[in-house]
Amino acid sequence: MTKTVFITGAATGIGRATALLFAGRGYFVGGYDIDETGLQILAADIAAVGGAGVVGHLDVTDADEVSQRLSEFVAGAGGRLDVMINNAGLLNAGHFEEIPVAVHHREIDVNIKGVVNGLHGAFPHLKTTPGAVVVNLASASAIYGQAELANYSATKFFVRAITEALNLEWGDHDIRVIDMWPLYVQTAMTRDVKTGTTTSLGIRLSAQDIAEDIVSAVEPTLPRRLVSQVHFAVGTQAKVLALGSRFSPAWLTRLVNKRLAGR
Repeated sequence: MTKTVFITGAATGIGRATALLFAGRGYFVGGYDIDETGLQILAADIAAVGGAGVVGHLDVTDADEVSQRLSEFVAGAGGRLDVMINNAGLLNAGHFEEIPVAVHHREIDVNIKGVVNGLHGAFPHLKTTPGAVVVNLASASAIYGQAELANYSATKFFVRAITEALNLEWGDHDIRVIDMWPLYVQTAMTRDVKTGTTTSLGIRLSAQDIAEDIVSAVEPTLPRRLVSQVHFAVGTQAKVLALGSRFSPAWLTRLVNKRLAGR
């Protein structure tokens, strides 16, 4: 029995690294993106690591296309959808009022509506696959609203909330829904980003770091299974921030985030 994984935003960065890692572990990989040139490179690299899969165009903001691509993938993958990874996302940094409202709206369309479309389109296939897993790419910015990333941070709070809710709901269907909380990652998304928190915390994670933690979360250790872990902070910094926010009073969490943002 070959397990399958469907990944959005797979042409570059975290999506690409995750696709190659799953391919190397014997999964049948579906890599989807609007970057069709990047997808062709990904397809060749999947083959180069001895993997198997398909790639295809996907605009996650188009619910009909999301549903169609998922149905096509599952039909060609033996009727299984073991892992659905909602990875596609945008990040726009700067003062909220200085970013055009159309740019904010596009970020919402991809980061929120894209995740909703992926979840909704994947559900019929996940519920017929025993032990299926959904991985949503959230962010450490879902711990506390981030200055100079206000809209992006808000979209990741949405991802956090829908992950928690569906982890409860879809447990009835033997579907585990989890999310990843990385800090800044060295990808094209952060190449020109400079904020108070990039200055204070740096950009220390690689796409490979996130991919490895995604695989570990999909195939968790027994302790993680026993506690039904939902949120997976990636990297030491994110783990410290997540743990601190859990136990510190609200005023202290705000103060820490204010200082990290250089304010």
